[in-house]
Amino acid sequence: MKSMAAIRVEVVYALAGREEVAMVSLPAGATALDALAASGLMRRHPEIDFASLRLGVLGKRVPADARVADGDRVEVYRPLVNDPKESRRRRARARR
Repeated sequence: MKSMAAIRVEVVYALAGREEVAMVSLPAGATALDALAASGLMRRHPEIDFASLRLGVLGKRVPADARVADGDRVEVYRPLVNDPKESRRRRARARR
């Protein structure tokens, strides 16, 4: 019987002014959520809301159950503080 190879995945959580990065080793077939759980980021950052969790792989939004591959970068997205469209409108009004 053949054993499944391990994959290495980077998990990143961007904070104001810095990012926290964790490298994890997972079995082949692991998901983005598995990578996040293995990283320990949710323990260290209780502000990460599991109910509204948004994840991406290499800059593309993915569901939590998306499979990850060796060398992937799983990104934990924080909710936006300001709506980008509204911010542009305010800047445009200020310039007038």
